[in-house]
Amino acid sequence: MKMDMLIDELQEIVDAAFTLPLSGGKTVVNTERIKEIIDEMRSNLPQELRQAKSIAADRANIIARSKEEAEQIVQQAEERAKVITSESEIVRMAQKKAEEIIFNANNESVKIKAATNAYIDDIMKKSDEQLSENLANLKKTRQSLKALQQKGGRSAKK
Repeated sequence: MKMDMLIDELQEIVDAAFTLPLSGGKTVVNTERIKEIIDEMRSNLPQELRQAKSIAADRANIIARSKEEAEQIVQQAEERAKVITSESEIVRMAQKKAEEIIFNANNESVKIKAATNAYIDDIMKKSDEQLSENLANLKKTRQSLKALQQKGGRSAKK
């Protein structure tokens, strides 16, 4: 029998006991049956204790495993957070570097455009001066030819 059932049986024996008159509440009980129940309790007690100890040990093992699993989960979460943070930092640094490159490229582009415009303006100015000089020489040559023609025409008329 289980311990709780044996205790219940003892309680029933005590509750059903006959009270002796003028004895100050003393009762008559079946002592043989009480001794049998106590013997059964003694024989069942080690088994009940073993079960209780086993349950307590299982509980302790479950708690220990749960703590280990919780620690592993926390450690994995921390490692994952470090990886994510690291990846985020790499992305942030890459974006910053890309922004610097774009900024520098835009500045360089403005400088190149300004230098190109200055170069083209200088070439056009020189070309304009050269064309003006060539045009002036051409006009002088034409005038010289006209002058020669006029002299030659006057000499032929004479």
